[in-house]
Amino acid sequence: MSDIVLELKDVNKIFGKGDTRVHALNNVSFSVRRGELLLIVGSSGSGKSTLLNMIGLLDRPTNGQVIIDGTNTTKLSDNKISEFRNSKLGFIFQFSNLMADLSILENVMLPRSIQGTTKNSEKEAIELLRAVGLESQMQKRANKVSGGQAQRAAIARGLVNHPTIVLADEPTGNLDSVTAETIVQLMKSMAKKLNQTFVIVTHDRHQFGEVDRIITIKDGRAFEGEDVPSKMELTT
Repeated sequence: MSDIVLELKDVNKIFGKGDTRVHALNNVSFSVRRGELLLIVGSSGSGKSTLLNMIGLLDRPTNGQVIIDGTNTTKLSDNKISEFRNSKLGFIFQFSNLMADLSILENVMLPRSIQGTTKNSEKEAIELLRAVGLESQMQKRANKVSGGQAQRAAIARGLVNHPTIVLADEPTGNLDSVTAETIVQLMKSMAKKLNQTFVIVTHDRHQFGEVDRIITIKDGRAFEGEDVPSKMELTT
């Protein structure tokens, strides 16, 4: 099993044509190791959300390669992309996006139902809910828990498929500072406990404290670390 779970090679994304042509990503190249907690930071409009869409297989690059767990996803058909995404990726969003009419437990089990791998799904979902501190809330409907509890459930849901990578898009952006700190520490804890790779997009880098690595996106280019170099050298 390779230690590299994600590799981007010269990824470009161009929107529009002619005068409306926008180079949203410009030759982005970097790799991520198993178990890393990686932050992707950058100002609004820098290209970080476009980058997350490429990694999450929600959009395709104009050219370049997105390799996940050894598979060059740019060669997959649309149907295969959906299957691959469901099996290899977990998602956590700014809003928990729980189904209001389902219980917390049912929400966490939902990705397994979609994937069609329901064996032991309830047992594993319960174990994850215990791990995120929601054992006493699992039978409540999703619209009856707090925002912080809902986001804890979203983390459990993102992990239930045993994904290669969990992608988190501004996971603390809708929370107060105290609750956000709890969610940050929970993700860090789960990353270490499960050797789980997290790729997190955030506008608030300082909220996350010490992390394994940081990629800064500026004008569609990717740089290792927080300081954008004066010379436009791409990360490798």
